[in-house]
Amino acid sequence: MTRIFLALTMLICFAGAALANSIRIKDLVEFDGVRGNDLVGYGLVVGLNGTGDGLRNAPFTEEIMSGILERLGVNVTGEQFRPKNVAAVIVTASLPAFARSGGRVDVTVSAIGDAKSLLGGTLVMTPLTAADGEIYAVSQGTIIAGGVSATGEAGSVVQGVPTAGVIPAGARVEREVDFDFSQMSQLRLALRSPDFTTAARIEAAINGEFNRPVAQMLDAGTVLLDIDATQLASPAHALSVVENVRVAPEQRARVIVDQASGTIVMGRDVRISQVAVSQGNLTLRIQETPTVVQPNPFSEGETMVVPRTQVAIGEEEGPGLALVEGGVNLSEVISGLNALGVSPRDMIDILKSIKAAGALHAEFIVR
Repeated sequence: MTRIFLALTMLICFAGAALANSIRIKDLVEFDGVRGNDLVGYGLVVGLNGTGDGLRNAPFTEEIMSGILERLGVNVTGEQFRPKNVAAVIVTASLPAFARSGGRVDVTVSAIGDAKSLLGGTLVMTPLTAADGEIYAVSQGTIIAGGVSATGEAGSVVQGVPTAGVIPAGARVEREVDFDFSQMSQLRLALRSPDFTTAARIEAAINGEFNRPVAQMLDAGTVLLDIDATQLASPAHALSVVENVRVAPEQRARVIVDQASGTIVMGRDVRISQVAVSQGNLTLRIQETPTVVQPNPFSEGETMVVPRTQVAIGEEEGPGLALVEGGVNLSEVISGLNALGVSPRDMIDILKSIKAAGALHAEFIVR
């Protein structure tokens, strides 16, 4: 009886650990056809406080401003513009999947001329087109800039990026993407990080959820879902079930380092074989001690400054070779590396050397 109780306890613990490491399928894959579309437009921002484009340096701003005024019934033929409160911009947005006419999406506005800031500006009605050249949305509204700039007579201060901003819900959808999702009989699930083990687990998890073969792994990055075999009312009903099925994903062992910031990130499957490491630091000292040399009394010489430089190179004595024990899990690997007692930047060089020696069993990525 005690053995049965212990066995059940271990089974519950393993199941709880697997559940804790499991991820919803919706967070692991992209559904074929269920995707957004990029939109772009060229527009004009008005109402700037003297921080707009200099029209001599940005003639395209004058051209679009003339076009807008003429469409509004203002005759500007032969007129010369010299305002400082307008700026030409590129407007970008992403049209979500299943977006319907009348819906709203966020837009990003970026200056393309020599404007100093878009703070407080208003985007004039700008059509947004997709890759097929069709207009899918129209954008207009007040810009929320991402920075601040201040200019004085003796200089200027800039914080952030004042020449780019956003308009929340600043574009209205005018045209829908022609995509009949309800008539699909099969759907491909594209893994964001292709892996054969993860794809096989997704296949098994979906088939286990429906108690019948409805999913088939095609390759490391694709699982084919037979919507008709799910016997549900529509593809939308089928995906509402599939996307919430949980799977424990697998991933390649990776070590990612950022030399600029000294950041080191390791995956849980990183392993290091037993290796000996010795690390020393070279210190370079340069000291400038210029000396003033005076001429002899009653001579016609000149006072001179003679440069004198003292250069010294020293090497700090280290503890010699340090043994890094091989680790069977990530915590043991970290403990072994921390035993070296070096800074993160020195650790990056050590990891490079361990990788070159063949003792680091992971993909090494330097950014």
